[in-house]
Amino acid sequence: MTWTILVLILAIALFLFGGMLVKGDAKKPTLGFIVCKKSIKLVAILLIAGCVTRLYTPYYLTSVNPGIVKEMISAMQSQEQAEKNKAVRAYVRSNAGKMMADAPVLGNRDAKKTVFVWTDFSCPFCRRVHGELARVLEERDDVRVVIKNFSIHGALSDGPAKAAIAAKMQDADKAAVFVDMMMTRDFYSQDDLKDQSKIAEKVEANIMKMAKEAGLDTAKLKKDMENEIVSRELANVRDLAQRFEINGTPFLVIGEQAFPGAIPYDQIMTALDK
Repeated sequence: MTWTILVLILAIALFLFGGMLVKGDAKKPTLGFIVCKKSIKLVAILLIAGCVTRLYTPYYLTSVNPGIVKEMISAMQSQEQAEKNKAVRAYVRSNAGKMMADAPVLGNRDAKKTVFVWTDFSCPFCRRVHGELARVLEERDDVRVVIKNFSIHGALSDGPAKAAIAAKMQDADKAAVFVDMMMTRDFYSQDDLKDQSKIAEKVEANIMKMAKEAGLDTAKLKKDMENEIVSRELANVRDLAQRFEINGTPFLVIGEQAFPGAIPYDQIMTALDK
């Protein structure tokens, strides 16, 4: 801003007195004399116009018409989302099978329409979107939901994420029931949080109770949680999160569109029908 003001002052001085810099007879000016003087004035005018524009634009955007800033931001976000959708589209078309190979699947596993959801069992927004997806699955048998367990909350996330993937290795249908249980029930209490050194142990104990209720072999489940397939799926989730620039949960890929955040039922249905 300071440099703009200094240039403006210089430009005004150049406009007023710049002609004095040109040597020649003002009473009998030559063509070169006239061209030089006019060129100096033109340069001065351009500088003045540029400086005034630069000084006035922030005031206009913040005080006179702040709404245009929101429109500009919205347009930029739309453009960024379009670019992200393009990248997602290109990857999903070629790698959908790999994306769902080791992941738990809800709904009809042979369905034609697929929703990939990056989710965390301890995330309240993820639980909300899980409810919206459950509504979709109740009404449609042409949709499947692929659970990509994005473990981002440490001990509250790691155990459930590993257990969900390991459950799929044991029985896909029971794994779907188990995933729903962990998404709709509490697997830790506020008292559990008081001793952070034991929270992982308490979380695992609680989810194993759910696993048993879902009909899973808990001894096998604990062993499979350390299996290389689980590690491979968690790595795939992280790699895709980086590729798709996923910074938080939930994040949905519906068809070939990306949706960050807990989008509602109606928006999910609309995206599925595109």
